Amino acid sequence: MTPEVEIYDTTLRDGSQGHGVSFSVSDKLRIAERLDAFGVHYIEGGWPGSNPKDIEFFERAKRVTFKRARLAAFGSTRRKGTRADADEQVQLLLAAGTPVVTIYGKTWLLHVRDVLQTTPEENLAMVADTVRCLKEHGKFVVYDAEHAFDGYKDDPQYALATWQAAESAGADVVALCDTNGGSVPGEIAEITRKARAHLHARLGIHTHDDIGLGLANALAALEAGATHIQGTLNGYGERTGNCNLTSVIPNLAFKLNTPSVPAESLATLTELSQFVDEIANTRPNPRLPWVGAAAFSHKGGTHVNAVQKLLRSYERSYEHIDPTLIGNTRHVLISDLAGRSNIIMKARELGFDVTKDTPQLGAMLKRIKALEHQGYEFEAADGSLALLIRRILSQEAPPFAVDAYHVSMRSDGKTSVCEATVKVRVGADGAHTVAEGDGPVNALDAALRSALIEFYPALEAVRLTDYKVRIIDSAAGTAARTRVLIESSNGTSEWGTIGVNDNIIEASLQALVDSLEYGLLKSAAPSSSFTPS
Repeated sequence: MTPEVEIYDTTLRDGSQGHGVSFSVSDKLRIAERLDAFGVHYIEGGWPGSNPKDIEFFERAKRVTFKRARLAAFGSTRRKGTRADADEQVQLLLAAGTPVVTIYGKTWLLHVRDVLQTTPEENLAMVADTVRCLKEHGKFVVYDAEHAFDGYKDDPQYALATWQAAESAGADVVALCDTNGGSVPGEIAEITRKARAHLHARLGIHTHDDIGLGLANALAALEAGATHIQGTLNGYGERTGNCNLTSVIPNLAFKLNTPSVPAESLATLTELSQFVDEIANTRPNPRLPWVGAAAFSHKGGTHVNAVQKLLRSYERSYEHIDPTLIGNTRHVLISDLAGRSNIIMKARELGFDVTKDTPQLGAMLKRIKALEHQGYEFEAADGSLALLIRRILSQEAPPFAVDAYHVSMRSDGKTSVCEATVKVRVGADGAHTVAEGDGPVNALDAALRSALIEFYPALEAVRLTDYKVRIIDSAAGTAARTRVLIESSNGTSEWGTIGVNDNIIEASLQALVDSLEYGLLKSAAPSSSFTPS
């Protein structure tokens, strides 16, 4: 039977060192609880000797009962020339009160001599003394061999001696760390096999993604005998990040048939990934393997046609697994590469009853391809796409129309204010409103909303949540065509809309109008007909 691989999550420490990532104590506790529920084996909470936030985290964590995971405190070996039981940093590790303590020590003689400025013999004693002290206090000890692979390539005999010193002192896990992320899978596998041949403790691997091989290196180590893997969710981490556990875990389960987390947790992997991004206030990376929004997206017409046909016989051709197994979903993307199959699947995904026999199907395809040629991109603008499909299917008049608008800016030399005026028409009625805003788009949004709310009170709940601008043809300079993407929410769902024009204000207005019209569609009765109050 294939041995279980232990998952050691270091999102709360290594991950928090990533660019733009900062967790509060409450954030770390929430993530730790979710990681425990998901079923990882270890959660590294931080370094209690490095900052007050981590000290507070461990104090508050003492009141949390972890059902599956074991909490780990992270630190280093004792200082040179000091007894481990008298070392202040070691005492802080013990005071953290965690069942697991992880310490790192030096493998590379370059660091022993130039960083620690001590002798090779003293470094071995620092490793052994610290592990022994922690074991005497009843701790489960994970020893992280820093620069394990660089150190081994420089002096194999000494590198092995440091790992054996940790094991002989009682370390439960010896984890080999590719600290600068510069090794390749062949090196990782060879050195891991050498370590496995000389060590009896559980062997671990800790990789970074500096050359894009964090995952590949980790899997190479596992195939060479490691059974403990360290990483972070979504690949957070210093520089280009750590080995991504949202890729490691499904690769183990579905590609290597190796157990790690509970099988029932796999279907919540995408949700966990999105949760951590939300807590970190980081926009999800749509191109992440397995859990990204684009991981099971289909754009080319032949791909979509094949997927549509093959699903009938439960086979796979353009998807390596069923996305629902890890909690993700299939997406059909619409572009100038689209065929009829794309339109059918995407329309059905958006709630429209469209089949290959729908007479308006050709008109939809023609219109979408024409707009894409002008610079529209519907991949992140489901709201605008749904409106386009609905207009072609129903031929209904829009719920409102903007007859005129004007945007201006005034300044008193100290502050600037944008003012927007809009004239809208709703059936036979009209409204003329003026509003101010921090910028032209904010002012237009306020004026439109003010004009329409008396007719459509449901728009009170619609909020603009994000605004993006992209220049389509930069070679045209200031005359370049501009694409504006707006994301909106009504508190229960989110959608994107798009506008394209040579004038950025006009493009913004197009996207705003679509956003509000789609907001009405989301809040309308099941008949989807717009009924002004």
